[in-house]
Amino acid sequence: MTAILSGTELGRQIRAKVSAEAAALSERGVHPRLAVVVATDDESSAWYVRSIAKTAARSGVRCDVVDLGAAATPAGITAELARLSADPAVHGIILQTPLPGGARLEELATAIDPAKDIDGANPLSLGRLTAGLPAHPPATAAAVLALLDHYAVPLAGRRAVVVGRSTVVGKPAAQLLLARNATVTICHRHTADLAACTREADVLVVAVGRAGLITAEHVAPHAVVVDVGTNPTTDGGLAGDADARSLTGRVAALTPVPGGVGPVTTALLLRHTIAAASR
Repeated sequence: MTAILSGTELGRQIRAKVSAEAAALSERGVHPRLAVVVATDDESSAWYVRSIAKTAARSGVRCDVVDLGAAATPAGITAELARLSADPAVHGIILQTPLPGGARLEELATAIDPAKDIDGANPLSLGRLTAGLPAHPPATAAAVLALLDHYAVPLAGRRAVVVGRSTVVGKPAAQLLLARNATVTICHRHTADLAACTREADVLVVAVGRAGLITAEHVAPHAVVVDVGTNPTTDGGLAGDADARSLTGRVAALTPVPGGVGPVTTALLLRHTIAAASR
């Protein structure tokens, strides 16, 4: 039987703690404030930003959406990030993707003050994460670990396989797993015989943005599968990178899409904002 590792309750618990901490900060005259910089007209991105803003409002965190438009230039985005970084009233900054053509997240994010880089986009934040120094990890990667901890999935000495090598999820998730003493393998589009690698996993994290990539042939019966994929479907829903129908009954545990990593990611963005405001 496959256990379903929902993130709904964990997300609720994190948000409740955020609300209490935001209220305590406000009593001290510190009003937690998050700024989300948007330079796209992508509808799925707009939905995500609205979700962050709505959750922030319920949690006592002010969220300013700075919409620069899909025609924004790299110079314009950089200037706005620098302005927000210099604003003492702003505690957390997110640069939402996708970005306009010619703009690279890794380059633009260098304009985000690392102290306010609550989604771990600045290369300096990623470097500190790799070195084991204090830094905000990308929230989605942190959500993977938070879910595994919530369900008491052991990591030390276990074989973890991460499919995907983005700086948003794959690489930081691998670093976080490594820091927890897992033995980590990273797979990607050039991996020869992907199924042979993923079948070795005690914990399998999938984050490539390809619906249904992981099927029953890719997993061992004892595997815990964390599906980070959020792929739009023709009926307006979302599908994961793992074929849930194929894996259900085949693996030990599986996160749902939606309702798995997503609610935890949003809650952690607010928790990181509170941590930044507290400093």
